[in-house]
Amino acid sequence: MMAAKVDAPDTGPMTVHFLGNLLTFHIRSAVTDDKFTLIENRTAPGQGAPMHRQADNEAFYVLEGQYEFFLDGAWQPKGPGEVVHIVPGTVHAFRNPGETDARMLIINSPGSLHEAFFVDVGERTELHQTAFPPMTEPDVPKIVASGMRNHIEILPPAA
Repeated sequence: MMAAKVDAPDTGPMTVHFLGNLLTFHIRSAVTDDKFTLIENRTAPGQGAPMHRQADNEAFYVLEGQYEFFLDGAWQPKGPGEVVHIVPGTVHAFRNPGETDARMLIINSPGSLHEAFFVDVGERTELHQTAFPPMTEPDVPKIVASGMRNHIEILPPAA
């Protein structure tokens, strides 16, 4: 088994804030030869991810709190111990409908697409930070452009 270079900037753990989510990269795509990336995501109440579809497989494992996932045209509640698998091309989103933070693990395969997107559009924070920075207006053109570069299509909000 090959040892990771933990001092290299693209292999070590890091945390970014994006749209009310604190995403801590525990296993980076460079360490797995791009087979996957493992992210711990903490979502603030009322926050989540917009409707999108992507080229990679994605799995969510809820650790604590409550999430709602948009799947098959409807919002579905998921709690601790529940899993969601997203196949490439599936329209989906998630949100935290609760009054407290929710937390889940996210696995993307291959790992580099989502990782590059989050690093590009997210605000770097302290590693393992749990306090959310103040919310700012998202730079939608930057988010959409980065999504396109990383095979993630951000969909417009429903009318």
